[in-house]
Amino acid sequence: MLIVESLLLKALAIPLLAWIACIDFTTQRIANRDVLLLLCLGAGSLLLMSLLSGSWWDMGLSAFGGIVLFLALFPFWLLRKIGAGDVKLMAVMPLLIGGDSLVVFTVLLLFFAVATAVLVKNPFMLPAGAFRLYVEHMDRKGVVPFGVPIAAAAVCAIAFLIYESLVLANSSGILNQLN
Repeated sequence: MLIVESLLLKALAIPLLAWIACIDFTTQRIANRDVLLLLCLGAGSLLLMSLLSGSWWDMGLSAFGGIVLFLALFPFWLLRKIGAGDVKLMAVMPLLIGGDSLVVFTVLLLFFAVATAVLVKNPFMLPAGAFRLYVEHMDRKGVVPFGVPIAAAAVCAIAFLIYESLVLANSSGILNQLN
């Protein structure tokens, strides 16, 4: 049953990540309360999985990854190349995603970051309505919201993790035992 609660905590993070992406796109701000809530959801999920498995390795690996990401991105914030909210959001991602899914998250983040860079350089690739909204936003702010690709990669990684867990539970017969 701990697996279900762990996956539920991860699933609750999906609407919050969508909210963070929308707010970051429109205001260029990521609220500390949203990042803290993601941290609590991720740590709670990892705690439940650690209690189930009896091993704290994944939680330790995720905490170490978060610290490394924060320390690696902090100089970029000092140089004003990335926002403080983006740094904090990236530092929370290993705890939210979990150590075993960080590779999936990293590949998805690379994809979404490249797609964002391509759209920033070539906004005419967007549909007319989105193009107008995007150009108005970029004229007003002159910055790229990096929280959007972070949130998109996290949502996809969480969806993949939930799908993978359901397939594993179905193949092992756990779902049939619950019915």
